[in-house]
Amino acid sequence: MRHRLPAWTASLTWKAACFIVIMCCSLAAVLGALVHVEVTRQTVGTARDKALEKLRDASRAYEAGEALPPDSGLDPTELPPSLRELAVGGRQGTVVGTHDDRPTMWAAGPADGRALATAVDYSQSARTISGLDHAITGSSLLAIGGTLLVGAFAVRRVTRRLHQTATVARRITQGDLDARVGDPRTRDPARHQDEVATVAGALDTMAGSLQAKLMSEQRFTADVAHELRTPLTGLQAASELLPEGRATELVQERVRTMRQLTEDLLEISRLDSGSEAVETDLHQLARLAGRVVRASGTDTEVVVVRDAHVETDRRRLERVLGNLVANAHKHGRAPVVLTVDGPVVTVRDHGDGYPDYLIAHGPQRFRSGSDSRSGKGKGHGLGLGLTIAVGQARVIGARLEFRRGAEGGALAVVTLPLPWPGG
Repeated sequence: MRHRLPAWTASLTWKAACFIVIMCCSLAAVLGALVHVEVTRQTVGTARDKALEKLRDASRAYEAGEALPPDSGLDPTELPPSLRELAVGGRQGTVVGTHDDRPTMWAAGPADGRALATAVDYSQSARTISGLDHAITGSSLLAIGGTLLVGAFAVRRVTRRLHQTATVARRITQGDLDARVGDPRTRDPARHQDEVATVAGALDTMAGSLQAKLMSEQRFTADVAHELRTPLTGLQAASELLPEGRATELVQERVRTMRQLTEDLLEISRLDSGSEAVETDLHQLARLAGRVVRASGTDTEVVVVRDAHVETDRRRLERVLGNLVANAHKHGRAPVVLTVDGPVVTVRDHGDGYPDYLIAHGPQRFRSGSDSRSGKGKGHGLGLGLTIAVGQARVIGARLEFRRGAEGGALAVVTLPLPWPGG
């Protein structure tokens, strides 16, 4: 099983912090190594020159038969073996070692087949290099910490603006077309914009264009519905004057259908505009559901598992349940059962169930699900009934879900908010 990293490691702040730390550590390591090598080279070179100068004095004293300088002698016991071999072989050299348990720069040369060596105290040079290494380490840590804090602050400002843009985008997706990022960098055309401001400005422009387009469509729908009302009213009155017969009945039925469609379009237009006012009161859910079934004039069974009192807009809730019951009878098969279980109301038929697109994305206006039904050419989602039910449920704060029943059939679930305790 593949191991998954914690969710916080996916954030841009964490990735930027890791990048800053890695770059600072790499830079500090390179600069520290260069400084260490250069200072060590100079310090060792100075100590080597002193040791060779002292070795020359010792060689002159040895050749003149005089006393050797302090810390000089033939074949001293602490002389490093590699330097001893070099001197016995007839060459001069230096090496860092120890003398009396102290860091020492040894210099040695040939003297009648033996090694003439001299020692120069290297303690101060070693302390200088060690102190420099500690200073490089400490300053590197301070530089990394300071850079990390400044970088985290800068990255945090960017990610905060990105989070704000993403939040606005989600609000727009949920239907809040008034949401805007409003980045101050986009308000002044003379001000240079960074990439985040460009994205925020593009999102605001897109939201404004989308809102204008949707409002135009809503106005068009409302205008068309209003304009259709008058001729349809006259057409209905004229149809009543026709002589009785099958043709007259068909005309009157089509006129009623068109009038209902016009009213549905007006209702959807009002729902889309968000101008609907909700009038809530406390209602007994079982009694309200029974009233809906009686008003529908259908053979719908009402089952009350657990009654509840809900604070809602009665007219709108009746509209939701009435549309669900009518849709179940029109596009499903009997028996149709309306069940009240606390604040949850379900409407179930025993047909072929809702089509896949409706369960996944909700009802779509004027789309039929007949392609998912078996041979009857009927389908849930035809017309505007379910669209209106979803809109009215949203207005009263209810959640409407479309599912398939455990034993087949279509299942619509309305979950209502409960009133506040003691409210």
